[in-house]
Amino acid sequence: MSRHIVIAILVSVLASVGTVAYAAKIMENDALSITSAKVPMTQAIIAAEQHVNGKAARAEYEQTNGAWAYDVEVVSGNKVFDVKVNAEKGTIISSVEDKAEHDDDHDKQD
Repeated sequence: MSRHIVIAILVSVLASVGTVAYAAKIMENDALSITSAKVPMTQAIIAAEQHVNGKAARAEYEQTNGAWAYDVEVVSGNKVFDVKVNAEKGTIISSVEDKAEHDDDHDKQD
């Protein structure tokens, strides 16, 4: 192989490794960020369940509009609600009925 091809392959491999390492660091930081939440996830789930009088089906800790919040999916009767709970105060930020026609990753079946 010519020297230029070897250099191009080497640069490509190094760029790929750097991208994977950077992505892993971002994911690691997101997972560890829950340790700085003032409100534990269990408390956020209870607040969401009480807000719509239902049972939680899933909960996530995520960044929304630059602030950390819990996104709790709650089943109440035959309806499903997406309830956002402030991770600093434990207050409800929003509560929206999750319609079946919304393209939500959690609604998709494999």
